[in-house]
Amino acid sequence: MDLGRHHRVPFWHALAEEQRAGLRALGSLRRYPPEAVLVHERDESDFAIVLLDGCVKVSANTHRGYQAVLALRDGGDLVGELAGFDGGGRSATLTAMTPVEALVIPADRFRMFLKGFPQAAEIVQRTVSVRLREADRQRAAAGAESVPQRLAELLLDLGRRYGVPDDEGGLLVELPLSQADLAGLVLTSQRTLGRTLEHWRDEGWVVTGRRSVLITAAGRAALVAAPHRQMSR
Repeated sequence: MDLGRHHRVPFWHALAEEQRAGLRALGSLRRYPPEAVLVHERDESDFAIVLLDGCVKVSANTHRGYQAVLALRDGGDLVGELAGFDGGGRSATLTAMTPVEALVIPADRFRMFLKGFPQAAEIVQRTVSVRLREADRQRAAAGAESVPQRLAELLLDLGRRYGVPDDEGGLLVELPLSQADLAGLVLTSQRTLGRTLEHWRDEGWVVTGRRSVLITAAGRAALVAAPHRQMSR
């Protein structure tokens, strides 16, 4: 599974300074504490959001009645833009995982901005296209890679994006991600993911807490090798 996030330039950072200044003039700066909901699924609100700092969880309710985590978005990412384009309800819920600073831009102003800056419109199109390809790759990986392989890649990606090194060579990731959240991100059941994490805890590769995952030094080496071999459990 290739999450792809660390291979692309986020929307905000891809803009020229003139374009960023234009968006700042059109939007309003807002701050959200952890667990605050920026938008709810099926809301009729019509504004785009540029994440300037922090992490946001993108989730949606499934037909079976549980909430699936679709992605994590970071500072620089554009979110919630589709509702402003098609006039429909929100396709997902956006929840702050950390303190978040965001620029909120009304849809009509955002459309006006894109008309005035065609290069920015191309960046939006590229952003949407990249996300579709990422989703396709993730679904393909679900059929080609084992759950431990996909989970290893996810944890390494979280370590790159949010990890803080400890004194023993490990990486501490402090995000309020439940096992259900992790299971959604690797497209597996919570039971299967739980068995894998239990095995890795026994091996000393990870230490899990209520709002954190520590990838130990030994775990980092083991997880790096995971995509290239079939890991147990």
